[in-house]
Amino acid sequence: MKVIAQYGSPDYFFTGYFRVNETSRLNRSILASITENDTGRPVFAQMIGESIPDLVRTAQELCRDNIAGVDLNMGCPAPRVYRKNVGGGLLREPEKVERILAELRSTVSDRPLTVKMRIGFDNTDTFYEILDKINRHNIDLLSLHGRTVKDMYHGEVRYDLIAEAVKRVDCPVLANGNINSATNAQEVLSQTGAAGVMVGRWAIANPWIFNQIRQALRGEIITPVSLVEVRNYIDRLCQTPNSAAIPVRSRSVSYGESRVGYLKMFLNYIALLVDAEGHFLRLMRKTQTEVELLNLCDRFLLGDSNENFALAPYSKI
Repeated sequence: MKVIAQYGSPDYFFTGYFRVNETSRLNRSILASITENDTGRPVFAQMIGESIPDLVRTAQELCRDNIAGVDLNMGCPAPRVYRKNVGGGLLREPEKVERILAELRSTVSDRPLTVKMRIGFDNTDTFYEILDKINRHNIDLLSLHGRTVKDMYHGEVRYDLIAEAVKRVDCPVLANGNINSATNAQEVLSQTGAAGVMVGRWAIANPWIFNQIRQALRGEIITPVSLVEVRNYIDRLCQTPNSAAIPVRSRSVSYGESRVGYLKMFLNYIALLVDAEGHFLRLMRKTQTEVELLNLCDRFLLGDSNENFALAPYSKI
């Protein structure tokens, strides 16, 4: 959050999710993004779990801090998550969703209660039923990813179903899924009628995206970002205090737990906007040491100060 904020914050942030179960306690590093928030933007605290008493307990604990609201994750597509019937796994049990929303709405009464979800688990059979439960329990904001849980991050994003949700629920809807450029965001907003967009992975690739979206919506020419600025951004990622200790679940297994693995996790996305042929991406993945990796960044990003970062990912990489 702090790094993104230096390049242009979104209107508000959502934390990484707090895992909730009968033995859970608030994750200190995630909690710090709330208690040490100096971005100037509101922060919503996201929870993931299925135990109603423990979700209620955790929501009460979170509301003691300066959070903008509480968000329930019903969309995480990771198999290790949904197999525990949490995240996207909840979409298989509409009646359980009903009970959770009812209890959380009673608990979170002094600030917004929001939901992040997908259009279904492996199909859209429960989609409209769950939207009606969103309405019944007066959810304040819905962030909707236009794929099923089983789709993960592949395949078509069903923006048509996001448009259906906009018509069906009373609360504002944020469109989510492949929002990878300002132009794309503008098109999705026009197509869906959503109140806004939620950007996840592509904010890692391009932390300037939020300002670029604002420029596009105002009808302004989007300010280009030089590759030199991108190289400086990579340095900031290197200097992030917890960079060497990022949780294993957030990393690609093939990269392990090293700082090189940490940087490659980000560079996998950044590289898609560097060169149309994908040379940087392929060479980056072959590097073995941090020195080798950063030297490669210098070679591609500092070679020509007049070259700019692409405004959208190159499609043929």
